[in-house]
This record gives sequence, C-alpha cells and structure tokens, in this order.
Amino acid sequence: MRGKEMLLGSANQAASYGANTFMVYTGAPQNTKRKDVSQMNIPAAHQYMQEQDIKDIVIHAPYIVNLGNTKKPQNFEFAVDFLRAEIKRAQALGAKQITLHPGSHVGLGTDVAIKNIARGLDEAIDPSSDVQISLETMAGKGTEVGKTFEQLAQIIERSQKNEHISITLDTCHTNDAGYNIKNDFDGVLNEFDHIIGLNRLKVLHINDSKNERGTHKDRHENIGCGTVGFAALNQVVHHPQLVDIPKIMETPYVGPQKNDKFAPYAYEIEMFKSQKFEPNLKDLIYTAQGKL
Repeated sequence: MRGKEMLLGSANQAASYGANTFMVYTGAPQNTKRKDVSQMNIPAAHQYMQEQDIKDIVIHAPYIVNLGNTKKPQNFEFAVDFLRAEIKRAQALGAKQITLHPGSHVGLGTDVAIKNIARGLDEAIDPSSDVQISLETMAGKGTEVGKTFEQLAQIIERSQKNEHISITLDTCHTNDAGYNIKNDFDGVLNEFDHIIGLNRLKVLHINDSKNERGTHKDRHENIGCGTVGFAALNQVVHHPQLVDIPKIMETPYVGPQKNDKFAPYAYEIEMFKSQKFEPNLKDLIYTAQGKL
C-alpha cells in the first residue's frame, strides 16, 4: 500500500488482474515504517472490494522482522512490538491472516530459534483478536527456520496461544526445501496433514521455482516457467481440499531490463482459470504490455 489511495489502490490493482483476493504489505517490506490506519483509505477500499467480489486480504509482515534471531537478542522486543501493532492494523484492514517468515537463527541454532519464535508469538498475539499469524514454509537458505513441516509443528506445539497460529504454504519454498510438489503434491499434503494438520493451512503462495528440488535457494519463477511446472501448480490451485484458501502469486515481473518490466499476474491468473499453459508466456506479457 502506498500513496494516498493505500488499500483502495491495492484493491484496484488486484481487480485489474482479474483477482478475487490479494496480499499487501502495510508499508515497504524492507522496513517497519507504517502509516496510521486512519490514513489507509479502508472504508472506500472495502466498498470497492464488495463491488468487485474480492473476498480476502492477506497481509505479509516485512522481511526484517526476525523472532528467531539468536545473535542480537535486542531485536526480539522490536519484532514483538511490531507484530502487536501489525495485528491491530490487520484487524482494521479486515484481514484474518498475517504471513510471517518464522525467522533465522543467525547464530545459536534451530532449537534455540524455535523457542524464541514461539515465545515471541505468545508475547505478540492478542487472544481477543481473530487475526492469525500464518507462519510461512521456507526454502532453508542460510539459517532459516521453517524449512520442514516438523520445525513449524514444533513452533506451534511450544506456543501457548497456538489457536492463533496458522500456516502459509509457498510452493517455491517447499520445492526448494526438498518436498516433491511437482510429482506428488497429494503426498506432500498428506504429510503436512499428519505433521501439522490441514486445518492450519490458511494461505497458499503459488510460485514456480528457478531451482531444482532440495537446493534451498528460494528463487521464484513465473507460473509454468520453472522446475515445478504448470501442471503441478494448476493441481495445487484447483485441489478440492484447498478450494476456499486464498492463493497468492509472488512471481517475477517480466521484461529484459530493470526499468522495462511488467506485472505477469493477469496472464498467470487467466492460465489458471482456463487451466491451459501458455508456453510463450513471457514473450506474450512483454509484447502485450509494451504496446500499451
């Protein structure tokens, strides 16, 4: 959200892609500077969303919030305070889910980080709110926590307020972490259900990957243009057990140069609606947008 239009601008952009849900950062994802909710243009946005039949908003917490940091414990209270405020913003915006990268230990190991993350979530969560913190499945680059379903389950089990904790499953991250999204998504979903529980899966990030399975690199690719492939991602999007879960794409802009790139989302959404892959997707996007 940015400028004067804020949430209304985000909703308008989503509708222009043919979307019926969308995800926002409440400010720049690289920092924690945020406007007051009174400046976020919420009533006009909600009216517009109702007119466009947009059903859900998902919020993504900024990348620098790291409850798992074992190297700089002074950052812990900062992260907790930000999440407390973000929960209030989410409530005002009408969002039920805040996607959060669980964190990176950057020092003392995964077990210590898991304890920190669970404690931080308990300090941040407001039991009277219906907003959930949705921990994201991670690729496992560096010292990231949350690369396995077991690690996420441990955070949930340690939390005293875990009824307010859900999961965001990112297909690129999960592929890069080693799960076989491409050839056995039903098996992955079954494993998730046994370890965490499908009742906690509340958001899906639908992204292809530039990397082979298990490489722990986290580099997103446009739908059908990566190692996961369109068929597998189309199965995820249309999976009968996941029909009512918001599905968000974080795929790269398309174009040959930094200042000459275009959003792919309308074209990727159309592929999912038609359930047909366009093999010349990137050329099609660039040619169509470049003519505007």
